[in-house]
Amino acid sequence: MNELAGKKALILGVANERSIAWGIARELSQAGAHVILSYQNENLLKRVAPLAQEIGAELFLCDVLNSENLKALFAQLGELDILVHSIAYANTQSLSRPLHEVLRADFNLAFESSVFSLIELSHEAALLMKKGGSILTLSYIGADRVVPGYGLMGPVKAALECSVRYLAHELGPLGIRVNAISAGPLRTLSSAAFGQIKQAIKEVETHAPLRQNISTKDIGNLAVFLSSDKATMISGETIFVDSGLHIMS
Repeated sequence: MNELAGKKALILGVANERSIAWGIARELSQAGAHVILSYQNENLLKRVAPLAQEIGAELFLCDVLNSENLKALFAQLGELDILVHSIAYANTQSLSRPLHEVLRADFNLAFESSVFSLIELSHEAALLMKKGGSILTLSYIGADRVVPGYGLMGPVKAALECSVRYLAHELGPLGIRVNAISAGPLRTLSSAAFGQIKQAIKEVETHAPLRQNISTKDIGNLAVFLSSDKATMISGETIFVDSGLHIMS
């Protein structure tokens, strides 16, 4: 299948082979897209470079907390069709605190890295999406309901999903679609900071309608669809890939 043949996709957030962003990159590449991966620093480059080589992806430095660095990346890309934002960050200490005890600096860092980064990336991407395009980000059910132990990241993901709707409204006239994928819990480098990840996975396996957890391939398959011409009228949505857990109380 070559649903994305001739499309150029920039994917941010690959940390290792277990990353959701890597699952998306792999599926987009198999669907025919020319994939570009970013890495935040030299330490992550060692992990990401072999993955980029595996799918023949280009590789660029991009720290989303550095606006000049971010702009320099887009200056090298030419045209762009697909942007995948799979970035969420918070200080580990802030995740172990109740929300009402979170420090201002930790709150600001989490929102800047996880939400404003999507806004700034979307601005730069829109300038390169001359023929329209697709922007995707990753959310979690903690944006919708209280997930014990998720703490600060609940409000962060809620703000992310709200931003998706506003960006979809603003960029729609340019033919750019903006959507969020709300993925079920997976063991990844970032979810290791979520102290109750094992319990979250068990909840999916025991209470979700399909009674089994998802894989990064499942998320990647949805990303391919949302980036393809089959989804040209879908924008501003948060679509769940969680075996149906979100319908349960």
